[in-house]
Amino acid sequence: MSILLLIEQVLNGLQFGLMLFLMAAGLTLIFGVMGIINLAHGSLYMIGAFAAATIAGLTGSFVLGLVAALAAAAMMGAIVEITVIRRLYDRDHLDQVLATFALILIFSEGTRWLFGSFPLYLDVPAMLSGAVSVGAFSYPLYRLAIIVIGLAVAAGLFLLISRTRIGIRIRAGESDREMIAALGVDISKLYTVVFALGAALAGFAGALVGAIQSVEVGMGEPVLILAFVVIVIGGIGSIKGAFVGAVLVGLTDTLGRFLLPVLFSAFMDPSAANSVGSALASMLIYILMAAVLIYRPTGLYGSA
Repeated sequence: MSILLLIEQVLNGLQFGLMLFLMAAGLTLIFGVMGIINLAHGSLYMIGAFAAATIAGLTGSFVLGLVAALAAAAMMGAIVEITVIRRLYDRDHLDQVLATFALILIFSEGTRWLFGSFPLYLDVPAMLSGAVSVGAFSYPLYRLAIIVIGLAVAAGLFLLISRTRIGIRIRAGESDREMIAALGVDISKLYTVVFALGAALAGFAGALVGAIQSVEVGMGEPVLILAFVVIVIGGIGSIKGAFVGAVLVGLTDTLGRFLLPVLFSAFMDPSAANSVGSALASMLIYILMAAVLIYRPTGLYGSA
């Protein structure tokens, strides 16, 4: 096994983890502040990807595609919060699950009606095509850019939550929403802002990933499952937990799929090693989640 190949897989795992962080950060903000289980979060990821692919295809500008993804996902998030989610705050979680699951079906069929069943493709921008080479090591420039962008967004989100007035209100709303409402904060506007912010993060992630994989109906649901695993590991409501959990899940999944077949090939024939290793690798993140919950039932950074 080459050390350069191992470094490449570590970078792939970090890139995957940071994309999961963009999804999970919005999801954990929405649940932590608003108490809403939003199964439609993956649909907002899909909307961002379709918006980016459409605008980039029409204008030839990848940057405009990213802006469109942010705007479309944030706007749709705000509309969903005002028209649907606002009626669910006083309902139990089962009603929230059923309502947001219905939104998945509506968004999927609506997207299929608008764009058809065939996937769209978002080209990597010319300035980020190619690879970065350091000696014998080479890595795709676009994936490296995703890592840098993901880290920058994470830093910006930490600063937003910890250093700004709206961040103070978000943290206060998470701790005691009745108190901040009594102090004069418009809780309805705060909830709309939080939901739109979470939606924008999901849409942004979808746009970035759209240049690596095809943009198609239903692309958000597999990522949504992993995002829920991330926030359970990190702790519900914790941005720091979402970051750490996402990196752990990304590295565990990527390195598991790479290393386990190699490990099993030491005492099994190659075909059996690949089969067993791949099967076990697909379970690793859930084994990780179970281990964390045994150690800390509230997640790594969750409050009791």
